[in-house]
Amino acid sequence: MKARVLVVDDEAPVRFTVSEVLRDAGFDVTEADSVEAARELAPSQDVIVTDLSMPGASGLDLLAWVRAHCPEVAVLLLTARGNERLAVQAMKQGAWDYLAKPFANDELSLSVERAAERVRLRRSEQRRTAQNDVAQLVVGEHPVFTRMLEKAARIARRDINVLLQGETGTGKEAVASLIHAHSARRTKPLIRFNCAAVSESLAEAELFGYEKGAFTGATRSHDGFFRRADGGTLVLDEIYELPGSIQSSLLRALQQGEVQPLGARSVERVDVRVIACTHAPLERFVAAGKFRADLFYRLNVVEVTVPPLRERASDIPLLARHFQLKYADRFGLSDVPLPEDLIAAWQLHPWPGNVRELENTVAELLALSNDGELTSETARPLSSAAVSKKGSTPSLRGRLESFERDLIREALAEAQNNQSQAARLLGTTRTTLIDKMKRLGIKA
Repeated sequence: MKARVLVVDDEAPVRFTVSEVLRDAGFDVTEADSVEAARELAPSQDVIVTDLSMPGASGLDLLAWVRAHCPEVAVLLLTARGNERLAVQAMKQGAWDYLAKPFANDELSLSVERAAERVRLRRSEQRRTAQNDVAQLVVGEHPVFTRMLEKAARIARRDINVLLQGETGTGKEAVASLIHAHSARRTKPLIRFNCAAVSESLAEAELFGYEKGAFTGATRSHDGFFRRADGGTLVLDEIYELPGSIQSSLLRALQQGEVQPLGARSVERVDVRVIACTHAPLERFVAAGKFRADLFYRLNVVEVTVPPLRERASDIPLLARHFQLKYADRFGLSDVPLPEDLIAAWQLHPWPGNVRELENTVAELLALSNDGELTSETARPLSSAAVSKKGSTPSLRGRLESFERDLIREALAEAQNNQSQAARLLGTTRTTLIDKMKRLGIKA
């Protein structure tokens, strides 16, 4: 990708000359004749080349704005002879470099090239950090989300089993990773087992392992997931799908810390912390006799509920930016700003697929972009969240309250007005549900 350079100068001949020099050097150049015009273009650039002295707002004013709103963009100042003192001041305020007029074309191109390379490296490092640091897997500032994270961080240091509940796509796996990363077991393996991914006949062999010759086709011994996770953490996804015939073996592994591989004559000691994940309330399966109550209480030492995205809509801009950086890097794109009206529409959407749906939406937008530019077709808001014409749009609070009201009424109807059951269906507590019902004017 060509580095994007914005040339800012109120004098058209100077602006044209500088732009042509940089285009000849292989840069993707955009022009602006004022600081006001530059502000709208700045966030999508890599480097800004601006005159220091202009009528109205100056190059220093533009530098201050860039440092506050898009600090990753490098600013190069062009100044007349005699203004070096101001240029040095600008360097102290964060400018990349300055050139005194007249300057050589090669000198300009080289300085912009170095600035663009620094920006590329900085953004690449930011993206790697966002992808590799497990703390970055859980992005959000909404109180309902931060309270959940604080609870997860507290229990991470206690070596106990955890039940993670939350709708599909809310980020339970990321929270499980966070718990492991902040535990005393963080230097040991983090192993995941999807209880819904294997048949009942294979589940026991996969979980607890088997010896050579234990069954037809067992040509070698196989370490199960418990043995692979020894000393570390085992995450059991969709725990409610675990076949009943294996639940007793899992209970023994949790109670006694030992497993017996298929075909083995003796048991083996294992030291494993279990984090069980489910998108459906596990109590419902216990009540229906499909899940052992004693196993439920052994897993549910501490329960952590990951909130759905619709309950923390204010986090959507942060999440969208996180995924935008991730997929721009993966697709080899420069920074692709997401339109503000699109973000606003996303904050009104119910997101039944939660964070995973938002991530897939951002990935699709960037994949369909035209060399990093979002077209009107790819950037149109989701139809169900489209914003009406100005003047007829209900407030964000009104739309969210209307959606919450409908959601609670549906849950109450399904639970036959049993508030405790409705709260479980919504992934919240009965106290929170009652508070919301009072606030929204919903009668029991």
